[in-house]
Amino acid sequence: MTAFLQSTFNGLVSGAFYALLALGLAVIFGMLRVVNFAHGAFYMLGAFGAYVLLAEAGVPFWAALVVVPLALALLGMALERAFIHRLTRLDPLYNFLLTFGLTLILQDLVKLRYGVQSSPYEAPAGLRGSVDLGIFDFPTYRVFILGFAVAVCVGVWWALARTRVGMVVRAATERPELTRALGINVGRWITPVFGFGIALAGLAGVLAAPMRAVNPLMGADLIIVVFAVVVIGGLGSIFGSVTAGFGIGMVQAWAEAYLSAFPIVSQTIVFIVMAAVLLWRPAGLFGRAEAAA
Repeated sequence: MTAFLQSTFNGLVSGAFYALLALGLAVIFGMLRVVNFAHGAFYMLGAFGAYVLLAEAGVPFWAALVVVPLALALLGMALERAFIHRLTRLDPLYNFLLTFGLTLILQDLVKLRYGVQSSPYEAPAGLRGSVDLGIFDFPTYRVFILGFAVAVCVGVWWALARTRVGMVVRAATERPELTRALGINVGRWITPVFGFGIALAGLAGVLAAPMRAVNPLMGADLIIVVFAVVVIGGLGSIFGSVTAGFGIGMVQAWAEAYLSAFPIVSQTIVFIVMAAVLLWRPAGLFGRAEAAA
């Protein structure tokens, strides 16, 4: 039982990263109908931003947790105005290729400056060691990640569900055509929402820096899993993306713990789950039926 609970906690921590990244992807896709392949690169920039600020300017983790997502949000908004919005009227494949190209450019720029070796980033002093959870000890920093990610997801949900601005953004994200028909200018929200989605990716990157190796390719493999999470939850569904993120994190952890004798299954479990969900519900668990058309 203890081993099962430890695996579950580890899965929830991994799911916290998936949830933050998938939340940003879902908001961007819902508003722009753009599959932002560069999301993993911004996650990587978040981790590198925290590392560079500490190594070269002495900026601590807590300040980086605020500064880096805001800086990346501004960068994301600039890129959206300069490139992405010009292609939104065309086939979505064009923006997919554009964001894929941006991923390669951002990764190569970081490689050019910092190389391909992983860089260490120490957890802040107050979050080192472990916490006694009664049944087992768990790393303090991982407990912080889980609690912080849940707080952010709940905060985003509250803002989208309980504030006027949030309701407009949620309506424009989930039902853009109907929102336009009601006389709301959806276009004015596109750039800020894109920046907000990028900020969530950067926030996940800063959180990942003390826990995972900081390197230019750290977002390359992760983004494939996050895309699967968004599809499972339902394209454009904010609640579905967060729920699927935590759920897939736990499924992966259980597979690694109990199916280690079958490495192919444990490595592809996410895509097995995605295939099963799409066979049952082509629009995803919480997606609208028209999303499957």
